Amino acid sequence: MQDQFDVVIVGAAVVGSAVAYFLARDSGFGGSVLLLERDLSFQHCATTRSVASIRHQFSTPENVRMSMFGTQFIRDAGTLLAVDGVAPDLAFREPGYLFLATAAGHAVLQANHRVQRAEGADVALLAPPELAARFPWLNHHDLAGGALGLSGEGWLDAHALMHGLRQKAVALGAVVRQGEVLDVLHTPAGVRGVVLADGSRVGCRWLVNAAGTGATTLARQAGILLPVQSRKRCVFHFTSPALLPACPLVVDPTGLYFRPEGQGFLCGTAPPPDEDPECHDFDVPLDWFEDRLWPTLAHRVPGFEAARLHSAWAGHYDVNLLDDNVILGAHPALPRLLFANGFSGHGVQQAPAVGRALAELVVSGRYCTLDLSALGWQRVIDQQPLRETSVV
Repeated sequence: MQDQFDVVIVGAAVVGSAVAYFLARDSGFGGSVLLLERDLSFQHCATTRSVASIRHQFSTPENVRMSMFGTQFIRDAGTLLAVDGVAPDLAFREPGYLFLATAAGHAVLQANHRVQRAEGADVALLAPPELAARFPWLNHHDLAGGALGLSGEGWLDAHALMHGLRQKAVALGAVVRQGEVLDVLHTPAGVRGVVLADGSRVGCRWLVNAAGTGATTLARQAGILLPVQSRKRCVFHFTSPALLPACPLVVDPTGLYFRPEGQGFLCGTAPPPDEDPECHDFDVPLDWFEDRLWPTLAHRVPGFEAARLHSAWAGHYDVNLLDDNVILGAHPALPRLLFANGFSGHGVQQAPAVGRALAELVVSGRYCTLDLSALGWQRVIDQQPLRETSVV
């Protein structure tokens, strides 16, 4: 069994698989890639348990750019990820995101819209009469406006994207292996390899931390404090007799979101900060639906008064405690240890851009397409947050 690779990627879900794919397809690389994953069932990873959506409506320009690239990649995935003539079906739909704002939040909505339009995002501001005309099922009486993604925003099969990226990377020469990292071998000059739970060692020139909620432990093994924690997020599936034609993913001013899913809807909301500790369990507080979500759902869409809960599940965000933006690239202390952590719920949509970016750092030593240096470690070291205000 090969025990030396040019690049070892810890975490083979959507982000790690994207890094492997972009490395394997880069004609300037020509090296070997190992994807290490402790659970090849992926049943508990954030990718599998996400709501699998993509949007361009962010407050940080880099996030807008990454998701716009993600949209184009998803649209082209049938060609890019085909193996032996078989193309993955990502079931991508583009009904858009609809962010709603009361008078208190309207200025922020408008400021974010200016950032999005400057980056070329196809997003429209809608006044209450326009909301009423386009979405007659929506209660708009307490709203000052909304922002609707007209193209490029929607939802997809995240598991199919993850599997497609990994399968294509393997077809291009990458290796996937089950294994849990217990230690990172390193010197002041850089990483040398990893020690696995079975006692074996794998050497490498580059190490990529794409370990999701396990990223903080991996960073600590290399002597680096990563300000990322696991925070539980619950998703509820309900049905309703209400008909919501052309329903996008709606984000209420309270932070609650809902979107269509099959014959029903998915919804969720982040708990208040004092009820949102670091968490690794998958328990779902089912009373939340009736006590916390249903009143807001019924207020925003009167037809949801008859909503009926059918199922629910929990997943985890790897939350960057500094500013809710991904920490990307190398730490100054270990130049060949690359990080892609703290996505704060945005990993699926940002995976293609992050995969390309980290591959560029390995092959060229710099970002060649999107300049994502603002998302690097220096802001963390200096404690100067690049805060993302549009977190769902």
